[in-house]
Amino acid sequence: MENVVGDRVLIAVQAVNISRLSTHPVPTVPGTLIVVAGAGPKDSNGAGKSSFIASITALLGDEQWRFASGAKAVSELLFNAELASGAGARQWASADHGYIVGVFGPPGLDSFAPPPAPPEPVASPDLTLTDDGREGEEGEQDSGELFEVPDTSGGAITVWLKVNQEAPHLEIRWREGVHLAASPSEAERVARADEIWASLPRSAGKRDVVARDLTKVLYGDRVRCVSFLSTSVRSKVATNLLSQPLNEISPERVFEAIAALTGLDAELEQEREARRDEHAKRVRAAQAADRLAEFEVESKALLGTFDRRDQARVRLAEALRCWRGRQARKLADAAAKDELLAADLGRHRAAGESAAEEIALVKAEIATLREDTLDRQVSQARKELAALQARTTKLDADRAVAENSADELRAAIPALEETRRFADGRDVPAAEAELRQAGLRLNEALKALGVADQEVSSARAALDDAEGGPAAAQLDALSAAGVGATGLLDALDVAEQARDAALPGAGLRGWPHEHAVIVDAARLGEAARALAGLPGSVLVSAAGVSVVGAFDGVATGREARIKAAGQRLNRAEDAQESAAEVVRAAEEAVAEAQRRLEGARAGVRLTELEARLAERRDRLVGLNAAIEELAPKVAEAERQAGALDFRARTRDMEIERLDGRRQRHESERAQAREQEAKVTAEREALRLDALAADWGGTVETAREWIAALPEEERPRAAEEWWRVAERHFDQALRDTFPEEDAEIPEELAFLLSERGGSTAREQATFAAVCGALASYLRGQEEYEKHQRRQIEAQVVSRQRDLAAAARGAEEAAQSTAVHRAALTAAIKARLTRVAEEFEKLDTSYGGYGATLEFPVPPAPADPEQRWQWRVTPKWRRGEGQGFVPYNRRANTALMDEKAVKLVCAAAIASSGGGHLCLVLDELGRNLGKEHRREAVALFRRIGETYGITVIGALQDDMEPYAIDACGQYVKLRRSSDAMPYNEPPVIVGHDQHAERVRALAAYVDRSQPVGQPVEQPV
Repeated sequence: MENVVGDRVLIAVQAVNISRLSTHPVPTVPGTLIVVAGAGPKDSNGAGKSSFIASITALLGDEQWRFASGAKAVSELLFNAELASGAGARQWASADHGYIVGVFGPPGLDSFAPPPAPPEPVASPDLTLTDDGREGEEGEQDSGELFEVPDTSGGAITVWLKVNQEAPHLEIRWREGVHLAASPSEAERVARADEIWASLPRSAGKRDVVARDLTKVLYGDRVRCVSFLSTSVRSKVATNLLSQPLNEISPERVFEAIAALTGLDAELEQEREARRDEHAKRVRAAQAADRLAEFEVESKALLGTFDRRDQARVRLAEALRCWRGRQARKLADAAAKDELLAADLGRHRAAGESAAEEIALVKAEIATLREDTLDRQVSQARKELAALQARTTKLDADRAVAENSADELRAAIPALEETRRFADGRDVPAAEAELRQAGLRLNEALKALGVADQEVSSARAALDDAEGGPAAAQLDALSAAGVGATGLLDALDVAEQARDAALPGAGLRGWPHEHAVIVDAARLGEAARALAGLPGSVLVSAAGVSVVGAFDGVATGREARIKAAGQRLNRAEDAQESAAEVVRAAEEAVAEAQRRLEGARAGVRLTELEARLAERRDRLVGLNAAIEELAPKVAEAERQAGALDFRARTRDMEIERLDGRRQRHESERAQAREQEAKVTAEREALRLDALAADWGGTVETAREWIAALPEEERPRAAEEWWRVAERHFDQALRDTFPEEDAEIPEELAFLLSERGGSTAREQATFAAVCGALASYLRGQEEYEKHQRRQIEAQVVSRQRDLAAAARGAEEAAQSTAVHRAALTAAIKARLTRVAEEFEKLDTSYGGYGATLEFPVPPAPADPEQRWQWRVTPKWRRGEGQGFVPYNRRANTALMDEKAVKLVCAAAIASSGGGHLCLVLDELGRNLGKEHRREAVALFRRIGETYGITVIGALQDDMEPYAIDACGQYVKLRRSSDAMPYNEPPVIVGHDQHAERVRALAAYVDRSQPVGQPVEQPV
């Protein structure tokens, strides 16, 4: 099944779970310019324009999605909650599958008949078109489809693309008629889409058509869509000729853009695959040659190894013969040496016996000299001398202690004499009595000072009280409460001669007069409440006397009280000053009495020190006399001890001389015994029995074997036989295992490891190592014969493989050359077609003619490198002028115009005469403001002339220019980042396309009458 869509054109699109797009179907007008604008939360970004046009390219089989490789990049169009809104990751789930649904109908809407009236009222589907061109949601059909099957849609077909997160990433199903998901809400439409998909028949029998067969099955390998997309969901973003000034794009990138538009990408990729195949076959041929050469080298090395092992067998046999010669020579030499050592052993035994006799004589003489009488005398003299010296030492120490004590006493006398002068002739009891009297006088003065201080405090308090006035606290409380009052005593003035009567308890002074205040009778209650916190207060008014509490004290006449209190304070301060003077005099008297007491006590101490000093002087006189008496005795004891020491040293010297003779004789005897033991050990070390056993015979047979040797070998010593044997063995081992990391049998490797470290160990293990190596060589002999035969067969086989690989490489080279020639012709023809269409468009729309220059480049040597072509657009700038390359200086409007024409020419050339959809992202992004409207209008005129549907997404700054120049206007809306999905899109048809948009809307949505008017262009 191929070309299911045929000549039908896309008339409606519905996206389910695709990016943040709304699930509302969007009608499309074929053969004109459709602009897709956006209204996101801040500007046009975030409304899903790129995802909308990208889904259309996937539906129309744009090869830039790499359908042959499974179109994995299409799955990136699925709804992603994290990208859709800030809170989406918590409130919404990412989609694991979605749908891109396209309705294809016959080209032209004139043949569309109004839909028949339904036999009975049914709920309208979800797609309607409002008066302002916006879609709305109304009812829901019971079936969930726009009309029942069979239908009268005039040959329409609905294609469903299921986009999966996991492979297969695309699955395709279709059904005749219009089958879109219809429900009142987004969530219900998503659920309804799954139900409709399950109800659609499988497109390939028991399975669905997948991505690699999409273009072939739906469009019969015809190019239905070319695009320039600048979106991150694309696996490959082709060079956009409209994304920057044309003269800033290199010829290589111009070719890449045209190749993407005309489908040359796939053919260039096939050419690169052919070069890869040729390279791979050439590599295989080279590898076959390398393998043959390597095998021959390895075989040669292996055969050399076999030859070396044969030589190793010969050398090993020679090593064993030399080892036997060493054993014979060692046995013969050991027998001759044993005879000489036997004679030496007799001589050493005789010398030892003679030295033993001399030792006995010397020991007898030493014993005679070592009698102990002299030693006892020397010991006694030394003891007496030590006792006298110890006594002298003790007397010297006692004298030093007495001298130090006398010095300390003399040092203390001057200070005591100085202190004694303060006594003024008084003794200690008299001084103590004076100190007691002075202390009593000081106490009396301090008491008087305390009384004066108390009187000053009392007088000052009385003065403060008189100045504050009677009832001061009551007056303050009433003033704070706003009640006017005056003290009762302050209101009275007592005559001077009557003041004596105003004593406490005898008149006005004291409670209640002192705490009585006079207030207005009208405010008596308010005053009582203000004085509630001062119990004992008395309120006097015209209404009577009110008592709150009682206080003590008497006063009359405020000025008289202040004057009396001031005089009292002055008298108290004078008395206080006099008392302080008396205290200071008493303190000085106490200090003087204390100094006299200390002087009297110093006199007593001085008398005691003088008595102790006299005692120390007498002690020193006695000690000096004792030391002088002991000195002659010490000298005599030293003389006697020295004489005895001399006699003892002379005797010891004689004993030492005799002991030296004894040691010499003992050394001679020990040397004789050592030599005897050494000779005996040497005879035992010869191991004649072991050597005879190693030889396998007697000494006589060994001598006979040596005598039978050739003349040049007969004089060889045992070590020489060993070196020759070791040399033959080492060579045999190297011939057997020539490489350092060669695998050695476990037994042989163990024996070789045991040989290291010394010559003795090598000789001890020589026979075992030779036996192990001989056993290994015998085991390898048959294997080596078989290997020689195998090598000969392998060489013949590898030569045949090399010949076959060389033929394959030559055939691949010829095939690549033929394919490259055909591709060159195809590219030139395609570019020529583009150049012709470029010429037609330029001359048809205000130009003087344009063409393309595209020299054929050589094929790259690297099989991974793309075959890079260069395309240089050229045009005439005036009638009859020559072509000028595009990268020459020109005005911006001319560059924008030529870029639009070149893009359209490439699209027309790639259509092959069928309907084509040109999809552009960021439409007019690089166009100058003064030329944007003209450039966009050019897209519309070319699309309508050549039947090309141009779908372009644009930014905010392009919208005012594109609205007036387009044939259909689609605006995607999303008002907040918190909304994961778009709002219903706005769709407007302009000029003659207004009725076409409404007809398409009615065709897709059977709830609208065809003739209902739609909004005119904005």
